[in-house]
Amino acid sequence: MRDALVAQAQASIVKGSKSFALASRLFDRKTRERAWLLYAWCRACDDLADGQDHGHTMSVVDDAADRVARIQHLTDRAYAGEQTGEMAFDALGLVAAECAIPKRFADDVIAGFRLDADGWRPTNTDDLLQYCYHVAGAVGCMMAVVMGVDPEDEATLDRACDLGLAFQLANIARDVAEDAGAGRCYLPKQWLAANGVDAADVMHPAHRQGLEALVARLCDLSQAYEQSAKTGVAALPYRSRWAVLAAAGIYGDIARKVKASGGASLEQRVVTSRRRKLLSLVKAGVQSLGPNKPIPRTDLWCRPFD
Repeated sequence: MRDALVAQAQASIVKGSKSFALASRLFDRKTRERAWLLYAWCRACDDLADGQDHGHTMSVVDDAADRVARIQHLTDRAYAGEQTGEMAFDALGLVAAECAIPKRFADDVIAGFRLDADGWRPTNTDDLLQYCYHVAGAVGCMMAVVMGVDPEDEATLDRACDLGLAFQLANIARDVAEDAGAGRCYLPKQWLAANGVDAADVMHPAHRQGLEALVARLCDLSQAYEQSAKTGVAALPYRSRWAVLAAAGIYGDIARKVKASGGASLEQRVVTSRRRKLLSLVKAGVQSLGPNKPIPRTDLWCRPFD
């Protein structure tokens, strides 16, 4: 059964994220398989909540609350050791049991889907980062545990959370137009007001200059958390350090490319080439061998604790 779940989880990551699939190859076999199992759950939850197929073609759903309730129910069963009959949730149950992933992190992720289902929108920067924690930072914490980090090692989990925040901020910066098409906007209301952008119609041509400034601000914020996250790799074994730094570089390049596009990302989705991704892998391999310069988490948002 485990082999079948791993094979299906691998197929899911290959279809859903070429970047994560590429970076995952750098893990040792056991960690790689566990990363795939966790990814399968994350991907399935995203798809179920947003009416997508492996992250593609987001749609507006009319039963959002019911979908989140189903995610919670299946996740609860998986953590209880039950077979759900759903590959991704059985994959979660397996990896959670093997690695002792605290359920609070999975529940925090689901809380992010609940925010979307409720039509929530951020008012300020703290709201934005809180949302990013739920949908990505908590996943970073789960992934750190998969890589062998003690669930009580809060300092390292903070850095893992930072990487998730960096990823999500890059996603939001890249997907402003796509999100608007699905009736969503993750730019804080205070940011919009300060830049003269109407929250009800962010893509109106009259708001283009202000919107470009906000996208650049998201990219800068993403890079701040990316740099912080890199400090946490010191606690990881070599191959995990390499994989994490590679993923950070690949996703960091998305934010950098979005910012450098001068607003073109609002017209066409930004992607990074395979060549650029391979260069990130090589660079990460070199970085993972060198000394790790600590960067204080000064002025960075702090995740919630129980």
